[in-house]
Amino acid sequence: MAKKTKNYLDFVPVHNPEFEWTADRDGLVTVHMVHKGFYAAIAQKFFHTPRISHIHLDRYGSYLWQQINGQKDVGQLADDMREHFGEAAEPLYDRLIQYMQTLRNHRFVSFQEKGRGSDM
Repeated sequence: MAKKTKNYLDFVPVHNPEFEWTADRDGLVTVHMVHKGFYAAIAQKFFHTPRISHIHLDRYGSYLWQQINGQKDVGQLADDMREHFGEAAEPLYDRLIQYMQTLRNHRFVSFQEKGRGSDM
């Protein structure tokens, strides 16, 4: 029997509740990342690094961030992006998947399989 491969477009991104975020009047999102832990405390004390970093998303990232609701899979988010931005979103899938991997690598989102609660 052939091994069933998982399609990236079928995974559902979920915001990490550890990070707070705000949106301004123009809809641009800022994610607030609190630096915690031993090394962060040392860096803050001796190198005067900030306790909180504010990550400002561009208009594409901000729109996508606000569409992530724990219900829509990556394929549905791609459809939303195409509908909202039209041709300006192209090459859509390459950009979207790279962006989603970046969000995951920074722990801003995790992925769940559609219909399941397990993280990817």
